[in-house]
Amino acid sequence: MTEPRNQSLAAPSPADPLAGLRRFTRAQAPVIERCELCGLALGPEHPHLLERQSRRIACACTACALLFYGPGSGRYLRIPEHILHLTDFSFTDMEWEEMALPIGLAFFVSDPEGRPIALYPGPAGVVESLIPIPAWSGRVAAHPALSSLQPEVEALLVNRIGTEHSYFLVPIDECFRLAGIIRRHWRGLSGGPEVWGAVAVFFAELDQKASAKQWVRRA
Repeated sequence: MTEPRNQSLAAPSPADPLAGLRRFTRAQAPVIERCELCGLALGPEHPHLLERQSRRIACACTACALLFYGPGSGRYLRIPEHILHLTDFSFTDMEWEEMALPIGLAFFVSDPEGRPIALYPGPAGVVESLIPIPAWSGRVAAHPALSSLQPEVEALLVNRIGTEHSYFLVPIDECFRLAGIIRRHWRGLSGGPEVWGAVAVFFAELDQKASAKQWVRRA
């Protein structure tokens, strides 16, 4: 008669009670941003560069950003940090309608030759308008702050959503941050209440930044 095989009576070893916590900690480890030129670790506040050909925003350390101070013709331009809320500038309804922009948000920058470009954010990203900007040279000449904008890296940002319109002079990275907010929160054909709430928060924060920073006009 064949004897039954002995079965182990030892209970299986319990799972490591801290394994799940360690996995959670690893998953939540903060992402360290690094300078895209030299690889140095960056803090929460750091300079940005504009990669001119792609219009991509690049993070940089202070030392690398200093290499691109002022206008230039290389691959990168340093993005300034000045923010100004314009209370003495506006587009009339007719001027805005002439530009045929499909949304009440747009930002205006100059190309390297000084020609104005209108861009607007949407659910697919940033779109460039091909419609000429009426009487732009006259508007710029009449407003000292507009005439001092650096081509490619500073913009006139316009918010005509709702009844309260606002106009800001901003670094170009703020415009792309707004575009990212819209792309992330947009729902359906009209965007939905979530996206417009997020846009309102963005402009409230922008106004706070503007009040905390003094605009310095460059010669």
